[in-house]
Amino acid sequence: MQDLLCISLDILCKVKMLSSKERKGGFFMLIIECSKIKKYYGDRLILDIDNLNIYSEDRIGVVGLNGAGKTTLINILSQRIEPDKGWVKLRGKTEYFSQLEEPEVYEISSEMASKFGVETLWNENMSGGEKTRFKLAKALENESILIFADEPTSNMDIEGIELMEKKLTEYKGALIIISHDRSFLDKLCNKIIEIENGKIKTYEGNYSDYSRQRLHDKERAQFEYEEYIKEKERLGSVIADTKQKIKSIKRPPKRMGNSEARLHKMGGQKAKANLERKVGNLEKRIEHLEVKEKPKKISKIKIDIMPSDYIHSKIIIEGKKVNKSFGNKIIFKDAEFCIYNGSKVALIGPNGCGKSTLVKMIIDKDNSIRLSKGAKIGYFSQDMNILNNSLNIIDNVMESCNYSENFARLLLARLLFKGDDIYKKIDVLSGGEQIKVSFAKILLQDINLLILDEPTNYLDINSLEVMEDTLKEYDRTLLFVSHDRSLISKVADHIMTIENYKIKTFNGTFAEFKEIQSKKKLDKDVNMQIILLENRLSDIVGRLSMQLKKEELEALDKEYYEVLEKLNKLKTLRTTPV
Repeated sequence: MQDLLCISLDILCKVKMLSSKERKGGFFMLIIECSKIKKYYGDRLILDIDNLNIYSEDRIGVVGLNGAGKTTLINILSQRIEPDKGWVKLRGKTEYFSQLEEPEVYEISSEMASKFGVETLWNENMSGGEKTRFKLAKALENESILIFADEPTSNMDIEGIELMEKKLTEYKGALIIISHDRSFLDKLCNKIIEIENGKIKTYEGNYSDYSRQRLHDKERAQFEYEEYIKEKERLGSVIADTKQKIKSIKRPPKRMGNSEARLHKMGGQKAKANLERKVGNLEKRIEHLEVKEKPKKISKIKIDIMPSDYIHSKIIIEGKKVNKSFGNKIIFKDAEFCIYNGSKVALIGPNGCGKSTLVKMIIDKDNSIRLSKGAKIGYFSQDMNILNNSLNIIDNVMESCNYSENFARLLLARLLFKGDDIYKKIDVLSGGEQIKVSFAKILLQDINLLILDEPTNYLDINSLEVMEDTLKEYDRTLLFVSHDRSLISKVADHIMTIENYKIKTFNGTFAEFKEIQSKKKLDKDVNMQIILLENRLSDIVGRLSMQLKKEELEALDKEYYEVLEKLNKLKTLRTTPV
């Protein structure tokens, strides 16, 4: 009995230790604890973290610029790598999956495979999206208390991302996610960790909450800087006035007697000393003012196109009887579409549906597609390298630039190529940096029709938002392929999809498009239920006409009215008439 009591007390102590943080709703288990973390790459200090605790309720999004140390952080927290200084305690079973790594286990259950639409066995011939779904299925199958995910939405179409969101929402454990997908972070996260200059800062809430808090912080920093400057200038003005008063203290008149002159001098010296003391105190006050650095202001970029380059045609791209197939696989069959001048069209759909194929047909000027006279295309694709590796960044951009070098430098600065960075050679840049330079180079060419095929892959959120702002201000025709729902929502005014070998265009925003899609799905589900209930109603009517016992007839009669009531309710839910 005593032994049992000791064991129970030991368990309670451990629970108390693990559940050491109380929040709304009760106690939550401490999963990760770390302190005094430092990590170097060569002489560069990548991470410098005083302390960080991760609890069972935490769903954390990790954000920061490319190279800030996001992957390094989660590798340290998951104990995949050791910090150079400090310590990490990890309690419980965790899972880790990354786009760049194969899974540790190459087989999943048939149940999980079915849920995620993949095979039970891993194979290299899977698409990027299938590989990601397999890794997620494997991570969820192992019943861990925490999942680490490094860029899980890369190579995923919108349908796949939404499936991942659903499954991770249902997951009961903690999450630590690195992602540039802001919608994804909004759906899943209750906390954001920002890495900047090796330091971390934690924000409560999802990505939108984090953005608002950062904006508030910037506004507060600007206010505090302005108040600091005002106070400094006020004190400086008082000092200048006081010094002028010191200078104005007159010497004794020549006709004044010695005793009077002595008294005058003593009074003047006393007043001068008081004033000098005041100046000294004021200068000390300036010295002790809390210095506020001037917040960096980010200039907006607007691409102004010369009037001579305007296209006056109403339709800038038109496709008629568009046909395309690869072997037995049909992509388009007698498809038709048109893109209006000045519109911003997002081309969306599942991986493999033909988005990039359509873009390439436009670029190659397929016989079934007509471009307006005077259209000058700027085309970005991750498969096409338009950069000259022998040149530096600024020389690459200026090679075909239709704008001044100052303007080009301004755009590059917004893309975080500042100071001497613009003189870096292309071959030393990361993949994300090369994408940014390619984007700048294309955007600054003599173009009036911009076509982008998956431009956001490998970009950090900051650069993505710069691209987003720039495209919003772009006042010419834009066609872009993307799975980034935030980008689509903020930029597109038309949505183009590929369905059943046809090309469909929706005139409206992504939110409006999703609303229509939701209604269609609801109607589809409702109609299916209506069909089932109508079949059951017919069956009941048929049985009521038969010779049955009184009890059976009463039961059928009751069921008839119940089914009829459900049927009438469902018919009212339909958003579109049949």
